[in-house]
Amino acid sequence: MEAVVTDPRERGGFSARLGAYVALTKPRIIELLLITTVPAMVLAAGGWPGTWLVATTLIGGTLSAAGANALNSYYDTDIDAHMRRTARRPLPAHRVPARHAVILGWVLGVAGFVWLWVTTNLLAAALSTAAFLFYVYGYTRYLKRATDQNIVIGGAAGAAPVLVGWAAVTGTLDLPAWLLFALVFYWTPPHFWALALRYRDDYAAAGVPMLPVTRGVEATLRHILVYSGLMVLISLALVPSAGLRWVYLLTAIVAGSWFLVESLRVFRTPERAIALFGTSTAYLAAISAAIVVDVLVF
Repeated sequence: MEAVVTDPRERGGFSARLGAYVALTKPRIIELLLITTVPAMVLAAGGWPGTWLVATTLIGGTLSAAGANALNSYYDTDIDAHMRRTARRPLPAHRVPARHAVILGWVLGVAGFVWLWVTTNLLAAALSTAAFLFYVYGYTRYLKRATDQNIVIGGAAGAAPVLVGWAAVTGTLDLPAWLLFALVFYWTPPHFWALALRYRDDYAAAGVPMLPVTRGVEATLRHILVYSGLMVLISLALVPSAGLRWVYLLTAIVAGSWFLVESLRVFRTPERAIALFGTSTAYLAAISAAIVVDVLVF
């Protein structure tokens, strides 16, 4: 077994150290958050909201999300160290000093608030920072360790970029913004539970009360079906409320049906859970792209 490098002098060159700090911010999670921001902005503007506004909003959202993820990495070091999937992350592998993760997290979080306030408006900045604080102190510090409904309640932080994007354009929050928020909110549990099913033993070993650990596989699969169904219904409710047309409607029907079919397949064959995780990511990308195309092209 390869030894874990603990001496700071042995952590590699500059590129390796930089890569470790970037990994603290969990870029792949940030990508998912940004996927939902642009469609919300396009829908709020009824067209392209302007390249500068989109760019500044994405930069601010990236800063906030990266800061939250760095602090999440710090507070979850003990959990990550007990899970095979996460044991080689920068902090449990001692590739980054813990205090650096805390400093990085707060610097990025504050920078995100200031950037969004200066370049967009106070509401967008406040929403982004509220999500930052809730993810770190509501989800990471409390919910994740206290209840098997952790990802359900904590999913509000992951759905917040929709509200940030809408607020950046309009300075307000309207019904379609809240429906988009609800869509991502109900998408999050099936997405994460599919992963949790795959790594159920890891979570059990780390003492994290994820639903597959506390209630078992069958109960988790039932929850996935319920939340998936609610998600699809909410996606269809966007059509009349936001004035979306056939491109989005067709995509919502086809992608939603695909998601439900995959959920049913996992119910019959739990070993397919990781396939549902991939399907959920593709679903969110398809819905987001459909909103943009429907508004800008048709």
